Amino acid sequence: MISGAGAVTAASSAYARLETSIAAWALVEEAIRAALVIGSRARRDHPADDWADLDVLVLTAGAHRFIDDADWIAGIGDPWITFVEPSPDGRAFERRVLFAGGADVDFAFMPVAEAEANLQRDPSAAANVLGRGVRVLADKDGYVVRLLDDLRPAAENAAPNAHAFDEAVADFWYHAVWTAKHLRRGELWWAKSGCDGRLKERLRQVLEWQASAEGRDPWFRGRFLEEWADPATVTELPRAFARYDEGEVWDALAVTMDLFGDVARRSASALGLTYVPGPEQRARELVGELRSGR
Repeated sequence: MISGAGAVTAASSAYARLETSIAAWALVEEAIRAALVIGSRARRDHPADDWADLDVLVLTAGAHRFIDDADWIAGIGDPWITFVEPSPDGRAFERRVLFAGGADVDFAFMPVAEAEANLQRDPSAAANVLGRGVRVLADKDGYVVRLLDDLRPAAENAAPNAHAFDEAVADFWYHAVWTAKHLRRGELWWAKSGCDGRLKERLRQVLEWQASAEGRDPWFRGRFLEEWADPATVTELPRAFARYDEGEVWDALAVTMDLFGDVARRSASALGLTYVPGPEQRARELVGELRSGR
């Protein structure tokens, strides 16, 4: 087993070899129009460590073949494990591959026309994916150069409008009640998933809005949250997560509700929006009744 600096060197060498193989594969595959490294192995800010995987965005004339069929992977390296999962935005699929020796590559396939449409539809999402750093492995048509030229900073679209903010607030308080109902029913798995899943995602969202409004730089989907989120909220987060225990989930739900209410109010103020208190007041009443058994 390699440890310390030797492990980092070995991992870096393994990924460098894979990048060379991916570039060569992309150049001979007619359906592949471009391939680029994104994520930590393309970043200078918070760069990859020896546990980081390799994220490769592949622009194609048609993605289905590479998702449905895994035979092409042998042209890059020796796959030990491979499977398909939905992309983070739920709009496509990715193929994850664990190569011999443990190098992990996430191949995201996207038709060129879809990449262009996504950039127009949601520039902030594209900036979150590409704006932190990109390294081009193949670009047969010069498309990546044009794509990056059109990229706008993520912060330009970070602030929600009043409707999006109100929707996020309503979503949180609705699911706070939903979580309490499942606790009362004895469905601990679902209740814990609600408290430590859905509600935490809404809390993360308002923390991102607050950070942007106050001049800090929030990372995509909570990466490095401890560095950019409101310090007082980060201090309280350990109490907001529960073990698989009914009493602890009730307590964590209460803490999560307090944190969300506080952050959402301060986010609204920083964004020049109005926090409507009605959903919170009614949800707190119902959660209190459910917890007391009334």
